Amino acid sequence: MAHLSIRTAAVLFLAIALLSTCGRDLRTARGVVEEFVDQHYVRIDLQKAKEYVVGLALEKINEEIRLTSGQAIDASTRKPRIHYKLLEKKEGEQRASFLYEGTIEAEDAPAFTRRWLVAARKEDNQWRVSNFTEYD
Repeated sequence: MAHLSIRTAAVLFLAIALLSTCGRDLRTARGVVEEFVDQHYVRIDLQKAKEYVVGLALEKINEEIRLTSGQAIDASTRKPRIHYKLLEKKEGEQRASFLYEGTIEAEDAPAFTRRWLVAARKEDNQWRVSNFTEYD
């Protein structure tokens, strides 16, 4: 019986370790910004991206939601494959900015790149995306 408990503990420890490496630390600027980038650019889920924004970023997301209303983006929608990497970061105690380069691959089209500059600020002890800009 003791052997089973050790085995169960080992499986539980492994599961926790795997989950902690898969998730982001949403208590950090980078964690919040990358969750926003995933929701906005990779998953194209504007409602979910909206959970991470304030200020000008919130205005931009609301405008994107307005412009795309009536257009269903769901599991059946053909979405491009997007991979991105961090190019530059500037982090302070209350403000941070991150520059990413994204590679966008769509069926029947050549791949192309975009750069996203995402700014974040700390509000009420929580990091939020305050602005984002896309560049060619």
